Amino acid sequence: MTPSRVTLQDVAKAAGVSSATVDRVLNGRDGVRGRTKEVVLTIARQMGYIGGESAETAHDTIPLVFLLPAGTNAFIDALHRQIDLNASHRPGVSVRVERIEGFNPQTLAARLLDLQGQARGVGLIAQDHPLVREAIRTLSQAGIHVLTLASDIQNVPRLAYVGIDNRQAGRLAGQLTGRLLPAGRPAKVALFAGSLSYRGHEEREMGFRHILREEFPHIQILELREIMDDRQKAMVETHALLDQHPDLAAIYNVGGGTSGIATALKARGMAQKVVLIGHEATDSNKRLLLDGTVDAVIDQNPRVEAREALNLLTAAGRGKPYTFIPLRLQLILKENLPDD
Repeated sequence: MTPSRVTLQDVAKAAGVSSATVDRVLNGRDGVRGRTKEVVLTIARQMGYIGGESAETAHDTIPLVFLLPAGTNAFIDALHRQIDLNASHRPGVSVRVERIEGFNPQTLAARLLDLQGQARGVGLIAQDHPLVREAIRTLSQAGIHVLTLASDIQNVPRLAYVGIDNRQAGRLAGQLTGRLLPAGRPAKVALFAGSLSYRGHEEREMGFRHILREEFPHIQILELREIMDDRQKAMVETHALLDQHPDLAAIYNVGGGTSGIATALKARGMAQKVVLIGHEATDSNKRLLLDGTVDAVIDQNPRVEAREALNLLTAAGRGKPYTFIPLRLQLILKENLPDD
């Protein structure tokens, strides 16, 4: 019998699909992709909407913790909201999201070690640092499942990486930048990053440099500026950059803080004159796309990222397999702004 506390609408919200899609899947009707069917059925079982979980499992609350960077990064704020929203529709799962200093590996490593005995699964966005890697190994040895979000940490016993291919994202940004600038004409391009201690930011920079070197050798890449995903620092660094290079043609920001860059460009009367490529279709970036200050953003859907991370950690906590859907990066222009 279906538990009264879980509805078809709850399953739809947790799966990130419509109620009509859930209805089609559960009633065996056509018109739904195979992978979507798998996701809906898995979540319906996990939530106890359909059979498949034992009575013992259904009453076993799985404690999960997500560690996300503190600060002004709008994508991290959106991911936080999506984790909370998705978790609210999952009985038998207790989810806590903590915001900590993301650019301090000592703080993060210490917090990870403190989670022993408090969590069965941990999701985190973290710098690829020896202290962090060792803390992840310690958690794994204690039987705690760890997965990385948005930026990967390799050579550790992690459950999975849930995020886009960041090197591919950098190559896409480079390809677009080269196409938007005048063909064959020498031009200067600046790179901004939160911190290259994040593997994801490093991989985006690598992909960007490679594609420009391969296909647009006439474009000069200036020194990279680390802005710690901070809007104010981004604004200050952009003003300094324009003082030094008034003929700047384009900026690629691999992390957060794009609104700070845009503020400086507007103040200097250079909005829509300097090509600006960023990441994530946040509310502020959508407004900047609409007014033409930002030319394009490369997006990873925080709703899907939150859902897949929770699916993985929940299944692992119950000793069940789950094959997650790899995230697809999407190029967003003002003509195809997403609803969420």
